Amino acid sequence: MAELHFEDLPAGAVFDLGTTVVDHDEMVAFSARFDPQPFHLDPVAGERVFGGLAASGWFTAGLWMRAYVDTLLSRADSLGSPGGDEISWPAPVFAGDELHARMEVLAARVSRSRPSMGLVTLLGTLERDGTCVFRSRFTGMFGVRAPQEP
Repeated sequence: MAELHFEDLPAGAVFDLGTTVVDHDEMVAFSARFDPQPFHLDPVAGERVFGGLAASGWFTAGLWMRAYVDTLLSRADSLGSPGGDEISWPAPVFAGDELHARMEVLAARVSRSRPSMGLVTLLGTLERDGTCVFRSRFTGMFGVRAPQEP
């Protein structure tokens, strides 16, 4: 039974999603399979482009998603997501980095066509020592605890 619903995600709410440390072997294995650009696989190329072997941005996004699922979605009446309108990697991520994940609710409204569902605009971020390394704005869909009459 879900403990978090649309009503628990009001605009302005901020959720600490914890920290994770970037594992070198996971980082490189992901890049080898999904994003085999030289600066993600070769330390010399990584040093030339980023100052070190850098994680794929998609790996970084996956680290944020894992924190989001573990901390919030696993307890929520989540109905998926239709997508978003922003994703960025403003700074590179390296093996051994400790990243802090958080999520902020920017806006929330009940769906006009499906009053049993709430649409929540979310901002997900990962920071390393106060520097943003990942940012994504997207919509989450969550079940309404007490659906409103049309």
